Amino acid sequence: MNEAARDIEEDEARDPVEPAPVPPPKRTSHRFKVFRRRVGRGLSISIGAPTLRTLARTWGQVASGEEHLATARAHGGGYFMALWHGRMLIPAARHGQQGYTVLVSPSGDGDVSEMLLRKLGYGVVRGSTSRRGRAALRELLTLLRAGTPIAITPDGPRGPRKTMSQGLAWMASATGFPVVPCGFVGANTWHLRSWDRFTIPKPFSRVAFVYEEPVFVDRKAEGGLEAASEEIRIRIERAECRGFELLGAEPDG
Repeated sequence: MNEAARDIEEDEARDPVEPAPVPPPKRTSHRFKVFRRRVGRGLSISIGAPTLRTLARTWGQVASGEEHLATARAHGGGYFMALWHGRMLIPAARHGQQGYTVLVSPSGDGDVSEMLLRKLGYGVVRGSTSRRGRAALRELLTLLRAGTPIAITPDGPRGPRKTMSQGLAWMASATGFPVVPCGFVGANTWHLRSWDRFTIPKPFSRVAFVYEEPVFVDRKAEGGLEAASEEIRIRIERAECRGFELLGAEPDG
């Protein structure tokens, strides 16, 4: 040890320096959170819906398998439309004002989503398999029996991306209504840095809407809900691959 370092250590031993107090972490007040959420709602209503409609009108659109929607409806009621969370902006304008209801998480972010969806012409049921699951199921059953199609993102609201919980298969089995796996993709898109790589087609992008054959879930069948969930996942992925083929574009992962 050199003399300078030894002198510093001796000085610190004789007169230890008190560490500077660490300020407590700043906390976002409840009032600010409420204010921020209200602002988000307002922007969703005043800007989000009109902007999306305007953007969607610039897209070149191609669709495949629309007859499967009619097949699903022909079984005496509604059906579940299954798509990945990161793709939900693409069909939002196309299927607005068509009688769809969307299952939305009962969270603060879900509050903002609800306002935007309602402005676009969707009905909303709040719930998930972990919160309000059975209450939401009762609401969905009433709607399905009346012929209402229900849109669900089985990897939402937190992911992991493109993974299936058994919630959708459980709801399909409990209600008896089919699931239509869907692939909604774009050829020229932005992706947000979010867990779902949220997809936003750029102006004048080409987009594809692909609908797979309906899946009926029987929990007593071999493999039960786990096998049914995997089948739905495979078909959503297949629908997305078909969409990229129609657009002549490489899959975006």
